[in-house]
Amino acid sequence: MNVVVEFNKSAFQHGISKEDIIIAFKTKIKDAIIEELPEKYGVIGFDRAGNPLEIIYYPIDDNTIYVFHAMKARNSFIKLLDL
Repeated sequence: MNVVVEFNKSAFQHGISKEDIIIAFKTKIKDAIIEELPEKYGVIGFDRAGNPLEIIYYPIDDNTIYVFHAMKARNSFIKLLDL
């Protein structure tokens, strides 16, 4: 991953580590804009143990993203990203 990832403390409120968020971006199977949340993107990827994670972020610039939500992937989020 060649972008800088910045984190809001809310990204960790569900117990997901910074390392697992980075791994989820590297193993992502879906990265798409969330129609209901303008200018925000959702990612489904996997943590180090192979568990699916949902991540929400927004781009700051071409090289930086800001992650503010990460947790175990819910079915509703998977459907939201059309998987």
